[in-house]
Amino acid sequence: MFKRLLIANRGEIACRIIATCRRLGVHSIAVYSDADAQGRHVRLADEAWHLGGSKPAESYLRGDRLIEIAVQTGAQAIHPGFGFLSENADFAEAVEQAQIRFVGPTAASMRKMDSKAGAKELMKAAGVPVVPGYTGTDQSDAVLAAQAEKIGYPLMIKAAHGGGGKGMRIVRSAEEFAPALASARREATGAFGKDRMLLERYVETPRHIELQVFGDQHGSVIHLGERECSVQRRYQKIIEESPSPFVDAELRARMGAAAVTAARALDYVGAGTVEFIVGPDGGYYFMEMNTRLQVEHPVTEAVLGVDLVEWQLRVAAGEPLPWRQEQVQASGHAIEARLYAEDADAGFLPGSGQLERLRLPQGQPGMRVDAGVDEGDTVSVYYDPMIAKLIAYGDDREQARARLLNGIAHSLVVGPKSNLDFLSRLLEHQKFVTAQIDTGYLDRALEEVLGPEAQIDRQGLTAAVLRALLEEEQEAARRHHGDDRHSPWLIADGWRLGHRGKRLQRFVAGERNVTVAAHGASGDYRLDFDAEEHLQVSGASIDGDQLRWFAEGRLHRVTVAPVSGGYQVHAGGRRHTLRHLPAFAPALASAASGDVLNAPMPGRIVAVRVAEGAQVQAEQELVVMEAMKMELSLKAPRAGVIASLRAEVGAFVEADTLLVQLAKAEQGGSENAA
Repeated sequence: MFKRLLIANRGEIACRIIATCRRLGVHSIAVYSDADAQGRHVRLADEAWHLGGSKPAESYLRGDRLIEIAVQTGAQAIHPGFGFLSENADFAEAVEQAQIRFVGPTAASMRKMDSKAGAKELMKAAGVPVVPGYTGTDQSDAVLAAQAEKIGYPLMIKAAHGGGGKGMRIVRSAEEFAPALASARREATGAFGKDRMLLERYVETPRHIELQVFGDQHGSVIHLGERECSVQRRYQKIIEESPSPFVDAELRARMGAAAVTAARALDYVGAGTVEFIVGPDGGYYFMEMNTRLQVEHPVTEAVLGVDLVEWQLRVAAGEPLPWRQEQVQASGHAIEARLYAEDADAGFLPGSGQLERLRLPQGQPGMRVDAGVDEGDTVSVYYDPMIAKLIAYGDDREQARARLLNGIAHSLVVGPKSNLDFLSRLLEHQKFVTAQIDTGYLDRALEEVLGPEAQIDRQGLTAAVLRALLEEEQEAARRHHGDDRHSPWLIADGWRLGHRGKRLQRFVAGERNVTVAAHGASGDYRLDFDAEEHLQVSGASIDGDQLRWFAEGRLHRVTVAPVSGGYQVHAGGRRHTLRHLPAFAPALASAASGDVLNAPMPGRIVAVRVAEGAQVQAEQELVVMEAMKMELSLKAPRAGVIASLRAEVGAFVEADTLLVQLAKAEQGGSENAA
């Protein structure tokens, strides 16, 4: 076993590898960019070295600098994690040439999978089923369009180099082909630096099922069962589970044998994943092979009771695989959900910023948390906005699902918005509960899963009011610490001579301005929501972020967390952020006029679809941005005329930068009339 390991990655996967290093007694060496100088993986590692600037090209993609640090620190091996340089054959080769062990397959094996087109031809020759398509080198628009007609619609355009859903488009007609090809090429170039595309027949309502494979340096190759990864949004995995609820023992054996055949065709060593598209009839087709550890590897670990990172290190050190194929016996069921800083209700817009509060369900029965950040850390604009992976294990799928739901309910993210509520609603959606899923399921059911825009209910509003009242009273007690405890100045009940005491609590909930009048103190209150709606509350108390009170014959318990300028309330299966206003502050104006289009986050302008003076329709695409590893389509807030255009292709813009100004409605009307 190695004594010193350099981890050429960041965030959650770096922390995950460090945990195994600690258990094995391996000295862990972390690397960090400017943005990650205070990162969790830096704090956990035995030592950490600076790489360079915040952008990946200035830091985590600098293979020469990583090898230089490995040599300086005496690292015997480099673990690439996933993403960044994990599937870069040139880097793997340079590591080996520096007499350092690369924890992964050989560069030669990687190069065979570097191109999806070449990989399909290799798999076809090895006897692994592949989807019919075009993998040729002639990439002219005319040839690709002709091949598309030959394959037939619907078909899939895919980037030949890369993964993660980048550069992929489903095309259902010839009219859609040219714009989809241009968009996929642009995205592939931005993500992978290469624009070669391949075409393949699109299997309707397919499942995405992958097989974990492992090979050692002694010629042994086995598979460790399958993972179901069909719950995706725009090809990005959201929920993964093992075993697949679709796969039976006979299909598992056939797909497992095909996956092992695929790995043997590469002389594969280390952890890898063979991904298949599986039709409703059980027909399966090779899609790609990821020559690295997958994000979703914890569900395999949970059902097998193994540590795949430990296996990686032992195999890289020359040890044989610890199991033969017949020893692989899964037990129970595991489900993983990816917790992201993103706003599901705003088109899954990625978020960034400081995590003011972060509570994750560590220690709960059947729960595992793989986190890349701690409370107080910052979700950076430079990298993927993943906060953590939440993994639940149970005796069966339903128990694992229930435990994951409970873990999400007891999680808290304050700062950037998160997808916690979305995950809850997804896990409770009937199609997921009954495992009637395929790769297009979520895109079809998205509006149903998201549901209508939710307004905070009375229970949630009551919780915010009660927390504000109790905090006011606690603050009054702190201000008069040491005074006579019977002093009337210690009672923050709003008492006035000649009439009953009243305290006004003012909140902004969404676009609503809400005022509640409260009478009483010390946990017992009458709340007046309006002239006719009243609520008598008794025994209100705070325990951490848990607020409890009695009303209407029962005990209420709601999570209320303080945030900057207000509270986050988790009630009725939704999280709401309320801004707390001074009692006599003027009402806040509701949202913007809709005359401007601002950058929703920092990013680079990749396309501008309009010119000044152009007439546009509501929801028409005006600008395309690239931010946090994805393209964002920015659309017109209303119909009108472009009065000012400040977006330039190639420019990097900060959040809230004005990109497009529409002429005022009356101006637009006069121009239209002209």
